[in-house]
Parts: sequence; C-alpha cells; structure tokens
Amino acid sequence: MGVKKDVKDLDGNAGSVLEGLRIPTQVKLAGLWVTVMFMYVYVDIIGFFRPGLIEDILLGKVWVFDITQTWMLMSVMMMTVPALMVFLSLALPAKANRYTNIGVGAVYIFIALGLAAGENQAYYIFGSVVEAVLLSLIVWIAWKWPRVQRYKAVGN
Repeated sequence: MGVKKDVKDLDGNAGSVLEGLRIPTQVKLAGLWVTVMFMYVYVDIIGFFRPGLIEDILLGKVWVFDITQTWMLMSVMMMTVPALMVFLSLALPAKANRYTNIGVGAVYIFIALGLAAGENQAYYIFGSVVEAVLLSLIVWIAWKWPRVQRYKAVGN
C-alpha cells in the first residue's frame, strides 16, 4: 500500500490540483478560427427560420443584395479566408503567423460588426457580437505571442 502525499497549491492549501498543459499559440488560434466558422454557419442556419427569408432567396434576393454569380463568388471568398486561417495558424512560421492573425482578425472584426450594424434581429446581433469577441481574442493572442530568448552559441 503506497503512501499518498498531499499536494499544496500556491496558497498552501492541501489537496489535489488540476493538471494544466500549455496549449501552443498556434493551436489556440486554429481552435478560435474553427469556433468563428461554427458561429458563421450557425447564425446563417438559424437565419433560414426567419419568416420570409426562403421566399426572398427563391426570388433571388439576400437582404438587400441580388443573388448573382458575383455575390455568390464574393460570399465564398469571404468565408474561404477564415477557413484557410485554421490551416495557416498551424502551418505558418511564428512571425508570419502572428502578423497574419492580427491583420486578418482585425479586418474580420470590422466585417462582423459592419454586417450587424444594419440588422434588427437579436439572434444576428448576438452572433455578430460573439464573432467579434472571438476575433478580438484571436488578435489579442497573436499580439501577445510568447517570446523565447535566443542564445548565442559558445565561441560566437
């Protein structure tokens, strides 16, 4: 029978403590981009239950826009960037990754808030605010990217 030692936390309290692992910055950013994408999808899906929306789509209108090849291409292009950011957050070197996440995140904050500005539907405003908060977190995490000390090799 083994002897169980009490572990004390920083305040000196005995008991067990939760295990905490450091999640790499790249993984945090990729996870946030995935979450932003889920918010985009769910806000749009919930929107299909809005009275009159399906009828407008069948008439070739979305909000105030005509559904054209240009509108559809622009919509796909706008959603391609966050989807690519999931991969780029994992694949880019740290410096490029940091600047890309700050830049793209900031642009998409303005897009999220700009699209919400003309809305009066609570679900859409809520979703846009959550998106803006998540995107702000992306910018913040990228901005505060942890730094490591470089060491010179002996003799150089």
